[in-house]
Amino acid sequence: MGLLRRKVRLETERLTLRLPAHSDYRAWASLRGMSRAFLAPWDPAWAEDALSRKAFTNRVYWAARAEGAGTAVPLFLIRRADAALVGALTLDNIRRGPAQAGTLGYWVGAPFARQGYMREALEAVVHYAFTDLDLSRLEAGCLPENTASRGVLEKVGFKYEGVAQSYLQINGRWRNHVLYANLRADRRGRTDVG
Repeated sequence: MGLLRRKVRLETERLTLRLPAHSDYRAWASLRGMSRAFLAPWDPAWAEDALSRKAFTNRVYWAARAEGAGTAVPLFLIRRADAALVGALTLDNIRRGPAQAGTLGYWVGAPFARQGYMREALEAVVHYAFTDLDLSRLEAGCLPENTASRGVLEKVGFKYEGVAQSYLQINGRWRNHVLYANLRADRRGRTDVG
């Protein structure tokens, strides 16, 4: 008889981090919709049906499959005080074997920006990745001018590693990204940001 896997659920001071559920659709579509202009400079171009129920349903199924397979941990950030959806954070591209690494991506809704929610969530996911998942390296990238994202990564222990040329298409254009990494046993001092 196989072991029953427990779904990931992390608690922070103000947030519950959990997999998306079908019942989150209205809150997600509303928050993404009202935050579109805020997110557009940093996001890949949105598909025409990006906020549709079908797109969200596909996302929920993908999240459950990926978490079950151990390839990703897609989490919604829910504020416990009022059950509001604040944003999302995904530990994706989990690589086992010699790499023991994963890549973080995240977004926060415009009404919740600059309130420390993403820092809180990232700290919890970094701890979970290093202790529960036994990963050794976490990576994240952002646009060079995204000072808020760079700042939150640095606050939670990520260090600047360099620039990836034409890393992702953002808002329809290939864009360079600054790359950061957090190592489980990091003995590096501060790194100079380029």
